[in-house]
Amino acid sequence: MTNSVSEVSKSDVLFVTGSNTTENHPVIGSMMKRAVQDGAKLIVADPREIELAKYADVYLQIKPGTSIALANGLMHVILEEGLEDKDFIEKRTEDFDEVKEIVKEYTPEKVAEICDVNAEDVRKAARIFGEAERAAIYYCMGITQHSTGTESVMSISNLAMMTGNIGREGTGVNPLRGQNNVQGACDMGGLPNVYPGYQPVTVPEIAKKFEDAWGVELSKEAGLTLPEMMDNALRKDLKAMYIMGENPMVSDPDTAHIKKAIENLEFLVVQDIFLTETAELADVVLPAAAFAEKDGTFVNTERRVQRIRKAINPPGEAKYDWEIFVDLMNRLGYEEKLQSAEEIMEEISKVTPQYGGIDYQRIDGNGLQWPCPTKTHEGTKFLHGEKFARGLGLFKGIHYKPSAEVTDDEYPFIMTTGRVLYQYHTRTMTGKTEGLNNLMPESFIEINPVTAEQKNISDGDMIKVASRRGEIKVKAKVTDTIAEGVVFIPFHWAEGAANILTSGAVLDPYSKIPELKVSAVAIEKA
Repeated sequence: MTNSVSEVSKSDVLFVTGSNTTENHPVIGSMMKRAVQDGAKLIVADPREIELAKYADVYLQIKPGTSIALANGLMHVILEEGLEDKDFIEKRTEDFDEVKEIVKEYTPEKVAEICDVNAEDVRKAARIFGEAERAAIYYCMGITQHSTGTESVMSISNLAMMTGNIGREGTGVNPLRGQNNVQGACDMGGLPNVYPGYQPVTVPEIAKKFEDAWGVELSKEAGLTLPEMMDNALRKDLKAMYIMGENPMVSDPDTAHIKKAIENLEFLVVQDIFLTETAELADVVLPAAAFAEKDGTFVNTERRVQRIRKAINPPGEAKYDWEIFVDLMNRLGYEEKLQSAEEIMEEISKVTPQYGGIDYQRIDGNGLQWPCPTKTHEGTKFLHGEKFARGLGLFKGIHYKPSAEVTDDEYPFIMTTGRVLYQYHTRTMTGKTEGLNNLMPESFIEINPVTAEQKNISDGDMIKVASRRGEIKVKAKVTDTIAEGVVFIPFHWAEGAANILTSGAVLDPYSKIPELKVSAVAIEKA
């Protein structure tokens, strides 16, 4: 997030797109509802009529995969009505003319046709956003998990810069992280192209810094993303894999493809707290300690580094994650004598500029938000206050492109996926909780009443859902929260798994994320 969670209450306008915030981030969702009650305006763009839509001044039930067209349409109206922040654009950005030229053709009428919404609603949303003193954008995987996901983020960044809604309290472009400590994992180099602190592996002087710190020679080439790893495993170009705290047999697209890839490996190690569907396929399972069984830090969605403290001892042979890694490194010939999570944080602060001023003593209370480069720095509440990290903010002119997979006579419906409040990710933990399973025991498919009537489907019927990858059976939930021609299946369950249907074949060219949010499917009563 460019800004902080507490700033929800400082915004005049909240624009929530591709995020079912009250179910996926319920604390932030409750803050948004309170902000609306206190007078903030709310714009919601989502294929499902999520809870926040009931609080919205404008709700845009867009067709999945059309976020770029909507952003361009909002910018078209803002420019047409002179609501852009000319001073901000002139002093703090570049290449604005590229965007200005492209959005000319995205009239509300054209956008309404692409997105399947009302043109007047597009105009109303643009005016609300453009006239605001402080407007903030919040998004999640409904924006990013597309073949054009990165360009969707660029488009909403264009919207924020065009209106001067970045670099100030109560504004910003705010991605809501999908899992606990995803932010921390990325910060620590859990990406194939960067070292900790988003320092590129391809820059020689950066690589040398880490070589000197670690006393080893490092590759100067970026590694593979998870979808690329699976493709390489399928071709037997990748022979071994070490999976930690991840369950791709349920969470990744095209489950049949994932299973074949994993079974093609010569050696698989899984490090986890439970025997997941993926761990069941492993040659070696390393039992790890859960969050309450270890010391360390988590980094939350607002870049806040927070301490966690061991409450109970790990059961059985389970060890701290760092203990497992250090033991393995030593057995492989790399001498490392770390004794605690605190020592690791000390190393992090030495090699990661954003963490330079962070240590256990300083984060003992409420933590600190990076960038925090020195021991006297108080942390950073919002980013880009005086200038952007690159100097001038770069506008990128982006045209709307249809999703990679389109419907046809055989597969006439668009399926999108997401989470529900009472289960989490692949149910590794929530699936073992009786109360949560009573509330949300099984997978389901949301179907619009008109579609249900056309297909002779009643609420509670078992439905066969098929895509170009496979088929599943799930229970029908007939509801008008989903539009005609669109269906929704949560991805949590291994039985009736949505990801048997999704595709990993077409990736975003920038981030290599698969298009999980749009799949063409057929439905019929089982």
